[in-house]
Amino acid sequence: MSVKSTIESILSIRTASAHCDIPCGIYDPISAKIAAQTVQKMVLRIEAFENAGDAASVNTMGRYVTVKEEHAEICKHELRILWADYTWPGCDANDIASKFNAALKLAGQCKQTVSMGNAEALVAAVDEIATIFWSTKGVEYSDPVAAARYGS
Repeated sequence: MSVKSTIESILSIRTASAHCDIPCGIYDPISAKIAAQTVQKMVLRIEAFENAGDAASVNTMGRYVTVKEEHAEICKHELRILWADYTWPGCDANDIASKFNAALKLAGQCKQTVSMGNAEALVAAVDEIATIFWSTKGVEYSDPVAAARYGS
């Protein structure tokens, strides 16, 4: 008998299992979507930025880049939780893994670049995952406020 099993036996420790860190059962890809849209919005602002060459311009650009990178990381974090903790009933494991892998790589590319193409692809990848997620619950996915949330 190992030391660990002896201690567990003496202390009557039982193994607990759950599908996530706190088994609440509440999942929604919207937080990843909002983060992806924030990345897209920052890319839009960076591309449209007119540098006046002063400290205020440098500060503004720095903030845009920081927010872009932070939200790309938030998107990755939210996707990892959804991928790892949700059970994905009725889904092909390889297919869903491939979709998450692609979305995570896009989020990384969004951190590395200033590319509207990458940002738009990230939003689309999150929408595709959201469509699959909601289909496992028998709900047709739509995000009717996406354009309003993104704004101009």
